[in-house]
Amino acid sequence: MTPSELAAETGRRFVAAEAAGLNAVLHWSQELLDRDAATLSGAAPGPLSGTAVAIKDNIVTTDQPTTCASRILEGYVSPFEATAVTRIRAAGGLIAGKTNLDEFAMGSSTEHSAFGRVKHPLRPELVPGGSSGGSAAIVATGAVRAALGSETGGSVRQPAAFCGIVGIKPSYGRVSRFGLVAFGSSLDCISTFGTTVADASALLAAISGHDPRDATTVAAPPMDVPPPRTDLRGLVIGLPVEYFPDDLHPGIRAACDRAIAHLRALGAEVREVSLPHTRYAVPAYYVVNPAEAAANLARYDGVRYGQRRVGPEGDVRALYRATRGQGFGREVQRRILVGTFVLSAGYADQYYRRAQDVRRRIAADFSAVFASGVDLLFTPTTPTPAFRAGEKVEDPVTMYLADVFVCPASLAGIPAMSVPIGRDEGLPLGGQLMAPHLDEATMIAVAAALEGVVDATAEVR
Repeated sequence: MTPSELAAETGRRFVAAEAAGLNAVLHWSQELLDRDAATLSGAAPGPLSGTAVAIKDNIVTTDQPTTCASRILEGYVSPFEATAVTRIRAAGGLIAGKTNLDEFAMGSSTEHSAFGRVKHPLRPELVPGGSSGGSAAIVATGAVRAALGSETGGSVRQPAAFCGIVGIKPSYGRVSRFGLVAFGSSLDCISTFGTTVADASALLAAISGHDPRDATTVAAPPMDVPPPRTDLRGLVIGLPVEYFPDDLHPGIRAACDRAIAHLRALGAEVREVSLPHTRYAVPAYYVVNPAEAAANLARYDGVRYGQRRVGPEGDVRALYRATRGQGFGREVQRRILVGTFVLSAGYADQYYRRAQDVRRRIAADFSAVFASGVDLLFTPTTPTPAFRAGEKVEDPVTMYLADVFVCPASLAGIPAMSVPIGRDEGLPLGGQLMAPHLDEATMIAVAAALEGVVDATAEVR
């Protein structure tokens, strides 16, 4: 398919998604698609040639708005482009459009967007997961083969599982954060979605590598896509007992059992392991996460960034109150308040520093297991399939618990990914692989092997 044909087909599919009311894409135009296709025409082919890539709307571009799905940034167009976007263009990829998300990436259902919720691509009454729900949903429709999301605590793996596609969170520092609107700076990772392991990993390889504009990127060369592997002999895969509780959803348990049987049949040794501090991951994450969010979002004050709302009193405090009160949604306000509290005098030791200590213990658990001879870990991605819209939005604690299997890897900074492993009553289910820091290659090779033998569309019960 030529770049111009790809642009035309992507535009047709976006129109169809809009007509279906998916609400997955916030900004796109056929004119921009055609312009970018003209730029690619005649260029030497790259690893992403023939691939249209959607971009989560918290990753800046210079030709389309970057709103973070928030009223406070409505209409904002960045003067510079994210490193990841620049690298996609350099690899021959076509930038398709900007996708919907939970406001400032704060959420697990993409119901917290100022521009309306994203619908599940199979059942519109359900959520697609979050915060990268727009990217996941548009990939699941087939409108694009790949998309960028961002992960702070599971925001790519969880929607990938809900939507039945592949989602990869790289090691912290593998991909430049330059141009990713900051949420939790010690956690944020630009991450990838794909219809297949090959699609998601090719995109990750294209955007990976050191960037002098981001001091947190590791001094390592860009990632290579590992060759396909069908023989897993010599590999040891751990099953953390904490991720398989007695009350695990029966469909997810059945899908995991089937996937584990396939891993054994491919030659891998599978053994039980323990990550004893897993139970503390969600409470620790929801202290560290809001604390960093409160600090990062302080810049949106109506003076330096974003929309300005003038209060009736006419003084600067009224400006701050009006701008932030009207510009931020409820979930963002909630996290700013929590974050400000846990960082406040007299409480930082009790909450924030204790959470950071728990975080170190969680990372140490992973290090100890990998040091014991375990190459990879396999777990469920989520505790349940996709849930109904509105079911958890008024109960933030229940919503946060949807991240119970994904946030530990984020706290530890290790790579993790979700692959489809079956369906239960028609709903996609995901299995998660986790690897030591910077060992994406082994993780992706095993995921591709699993993908080759698991019928992801088959019912598991």
